[in-house]
Amino acid sequence: MPKLALIRHGQSQWNLENRFTGWVDVDLTEQGVQQARRGGELLKAEGVDFDCAFTSMQTRAIRTLWLALEELDAVWLPVTKDWRLNERSYGGLSGLNKAETAEKHGEEKVLVWRRSYDTPPPPLEKSSEFHPRHDRRYNRLSDEELPDTESLKTTLERVLPYWESDIAPKLAGGENVIISAHGNSLRALMKHLFRVSDEDIASYEIPTGNPLLIEMGQDLSLQNARYLDSDRAKPLPDFK
Repeated sequence: MPKLALIRHGQSQWNLENRFTGWVDVDLTEQGVQQARRGGELLKAEGVDFDCAFTSMQTRAIRTLWLALEELDAVWLPVTKDWRLNERSYGGLSGLNKAETAEKHGEEKVLVWRRSYDTPPPPLEKSSEFHPRHDRRYNRLSDEELPDTESLKTTLERVLPYWESDIAPKLAGGENVIISAHGNSLRALMKHLFRVSDEDIASYEIPTGNPLLIEMGQDLSLQNARYLDSDRAKPLPDFK
């Protein structure tokens, strides 16, 4: 029975400052480092032997994976980094304080931008310092692949093909997989795996640094799923 561990990166500096982050590369806080290490400890206590790992191209997710693998005594695992596991782009909201943005545009409007399935925030100007076209790690991506803004729907449209082509075959072959990524790229994957409706996905949130361990059947159907830190767990969709 293959196992999949999903871990959202630990607290980042902009999480702490309550700012929209998206594709902007922001590092972990000291609390985020401790959350990542704790995630690794919890995974180690489960006794799962992981075979490979996947993460995004963003420092906060990469470092979370490194720290968790250190605790697992598994820094030797093959790790694949891919932009398709990046956080969703928050477009023109990138870098803005969430509370101040709500005061300016109204809490209801900002809630739609943040949590709705298919309504993206206003686009980010290509001249902005926060636009990924100015980041050399994305030099090989086309203009069409570099987002000006994204909704959860368009995030899923890049996450799902990557899941199907690169990650799911590992699990189908009996390998145990760990993915370190972001709140929305993991929510997009959760939507697919748990078959959550467009309307209901808005109510699900993934806590930072708390591994979600999923046991799968040979057909990759979900058999069991639970957060390993029960004190910091969030509700999960019904999948049985």
